[in-house]
Amino acid sequence: MPEEATGKTGVPSERRQKQERPRDELGRPLAREAVNLLHLPDFDALPMEENDRLGRDLLRGRNYFGAHEAWETAWKQARGTGEEELFKGLSQMGAGYVHLLRGNAHGAITLLRRGARRVKAYPDGIRGIGTGRLAARLEADAAAVETGKLVAGPDAAVEPPEV
Repeated sequence: MPEEATGKTGVPSERRQKQERPRDELGRPLAREAVNLLHLPDFDALPMEENDRLGRDLLRGRNYFGAHEAWETAWKQARGTGEEELFKGLSQMGAGYVHLLRGNAHGAITLLRRGARRVKAYPDGIRGIGTGRLAARLEADAAAVETGKLVAGPDAAVEPPEV
């Protein structure tokens, strides 16, 4: 009887793992030889509370891709706590604003509305977030994009919501 395959074992190394591709400020991958324009912390190495704090800081600094990544990591870390959908909604909010600045109106509308639905399912005050106010803001921004009052693109005139 042949031995069962076990796959690769041991700690990943530079030889075994592809290097991260450089990215632009909005998280889009660049050519491998390009200069990386997006510098983010190693969210996986940080606790959930720190990723939540960083998500808020990055959002305030209009680094929507970074905020999305921080909250996406927090969402995975929150599994089983009851807050996973909150972090998923915050992550989708960040991604929605990334799509807005990338010029993808449909993606912005879809993700802002998904984020709003998830966030408003939580009581006001959870983690200090006015969830009703935030959900209303996300819905309003999605509607503004849909009607053309807020034009998707790198110059989209949008201030980050308060979280």
